[in-house]
Amino acid sequence: MNLNHSPPVAGQALAGQPCFRTLLNRLDGLIYRAGLSGAASFVSTGSVALCGYHAGWLERQEHGLHRALVVEEDWPRVQRTLMRARDEQGYYALEYRLRCCDGRQKWVKDSGRALPLGGGGVVFEGMLSDVHEQVQDRHRLARAEARYQGLFDNSVIGMFQSTPDGHYLAANQALAEMYGYDSTDALMAGVQDIGNRLYVSPGRRDEFKQQIRERGFVSDFESEVYRQDGSTLWIAETAHAVHDLDGELLYYQGTVEDITERKRYQQRLEYQANYDLLTGLPNRHLLETRLAQSKAALLPGRGQVALAFVDLDNFKVINDSLGHAAGDRLLIEIARRLEAALCPEDTVARYGGDEFVLLLRHQGEPAGLHQALERVLAEVSAPLLLDGHELLVTCSIGVALLAVDGDNLETLLQHADAAMYSAKSRGRSGLCFYNRLLNSAAVERLRLEAALRRALERGEIDVHFQPKVDRAGRPLSFEALVRWHSPEFGAISPAVFIPIAEDTGQIEPITEFVLARACRLACTWPHELAVAVNLSPRLFYSGELCRRVERALATSGLAPHRLELELTEGILMEKNMKAVEQLQALKALGVRLAVDDFGTGYSSLAYLRRFPLDILKVDKSFVGNSTPDSSDAILVRAITSLGRELGLTVVAEGVETRAQWDFLRQAGCDEFQGYLFARPLPAEQTLEWLKQYPDSGYQAPHALPRALA
Repeated sequence: MNLNHSPPVAGQALAGQPCFRTLLNRLDGLIYRAGLSGAASFVSTGSVALCGYHAGWLERQEHGLHRALVVEEDWPRVQRTLMRARDEQGYYALEYRLRCCDGRQKWVKDSGRALPLGGGGVVFEGMLSDVHEQVQDRHRLARAEARYQGLFDNSVIGMFQSTPDGHYLAANQALAEMYGYDSTDALMAGVQDIGNRLYVSPGRRDEFKQQIRERGFVSDFESEVYRQDGSTLWIAETAHAVHDLDGELLYYQGTVEDITERKRYQQRLEYQANYDLLTGLPNRHLLETRLAQSKAALLPGRGQVALAFVDLDNFKVINDSLGHAAGDRLLIEIARRLEAALCPEDTVARYGGDEFVLLLRHQGEPAGLHQALERVLAEVSAPLLLDGHELLVTCSIGVALLAVDGDNLETLLQHADAAMYSAKSRGRSGLCFYNRLLNSAAVERLRLEAALRRALERGEIDVHFQPKVDRAGRPLSFEALVRWHSPEFGAISPAVFIPIAEDTGQIEPITEFVLARACRLACTWPHELAVAVNLSPRLFYSGELCRRVERALATSGLAPHRLELELTEGILMEKNMKAVEQLQALKALGVRLAVDDFGTGYSSLAYLRRFPLDILKVDKSFVGNSTPDSSDAILVRAITSLGRELGLTVVAEGVETRAQWDFLRQAGCDEFQGYLFARPLPAEQTLEWLKQYPDSGYQAPHALPRALA
């Protein structure tokens, strides 16, 4: 500041103006009039508050005021600025650190002007202000911004800032690489319109903005987006809006995660939950959805919806003679033929095994529906060449009409199934519509039901045991499998009588019998071998399951850890049962819990985390079709990896060949079960089978069974 309008002699102008000096001494900061070197002519008493030095002491510094106060590191810069102001006789302003009386350093702002003196000299009139906190704040902010910029630039997660109209303000390298660009500049230049250039789904950017308007943020906002090369990936965005002090929207900022692999795995699981993995046809779960859609679209008095149950007449003979692989290829071909015989709006679903279900929407006369199904019979029975064999495959079809023969999937399936058995009884390769006079199949079933009720008391129910082995082929446990041999009907497949037992409630005493028999026999096995028993969903309704298991253990004396209970996915997904409490009670007993046939039902991952499970059994349908490069092999590896990550023992069932066993071991399975090791054995043969292994411990056998050697 100019303290004199005309250049006075140094030290004299202010000396004669006591009022003016008093005013300057009252100002915050240090007011001075000094040369670049030599004693100062004036220093205000604000020096004490600023740096602790008295004004008189500072005025006597022979090397000059600035040289006495400025820290050594800052002096060259301060000197250059003052000399430039001296030469130009102009204003100057700079910040630097000065030394305080107590040894501390303080940031100050020095602003003033170089004024000429008589005789060619120059004097500096200026003011030192305390800006220490402001400078410290700026430095802290700069360091924070540098840290943020480092995190932004070096983060492995994509990060961005974008304008409301769809331009990138900033993006990091991770985001650029995620989208297939070499640099952030290339990304920002290549994606000038985020809404139309990035998102695959039109309007997705608008949904992004709408959610932020409503909530202020988006979290895990999943979208499919384009990469630079035209390929796509799935991302999940988490972002929020940034506003100025007036509430105006400035930009969006957030993070982007590549979830392509997770999305594809989720899609595979969703596909598995709705489609048959062998044929690619809808499964029963999706069939129920399609029926509901057809029911909603059905107009009164206009058209029909028919459910047809299709069963191949001679599939078992072909499957047994040519092998399961050939049988699978046959099922795939039949699936294609069924689709070709129907209209695009109709549905072909695989019900299980060699059974298919057709859902037909027919708008014409009833006779036309009959003709459409006759086309199905003709299409299926056309000659087929498989592995060099010309095959003649026929089918039997039973039909039930929606709103006539039933109003839900369960009833329609039941009636169509009865009609299908009626068609088979007439010589096969036939077609039968359900009517209330169809009694032959129902009568046969009633006879089986009556015989099954007496089977336990007559000693017709028996238990066979199939071993499970470890990766070296050594026995670990046996699975208890129920068998029924009736004097009237002969040997009856569990696939036939178990559903009847489920429907009639006989499954409860049968399971209790199997459980008690299995526990007693397991006590005779060496090496602490375990035994596995299958549980029916029906057992969970009675509330007696835990008590029955506890009684079987107590009666037999079997240690709880040697008992494994196998559950179906349906049990775990049943919302009307208190499955969690019952399973936790079973775990409290010390038994182990297994999920049987994993992947064939709902295939939900939620219950694997929710329930106290120990074992995951890979369904044999995946095992039978597993070659190293097959889709089933991919699913086996995925299931195995999932099980191991969750700490579960992974068991592969249905192992029939050494090649399958080698692959499953390589895939990471822990235990194995199947015909390669042994067929289900009568109880008295289990000890005989175990004799092929050493009696002591689990040392590797001197000679493995021939199938495993």
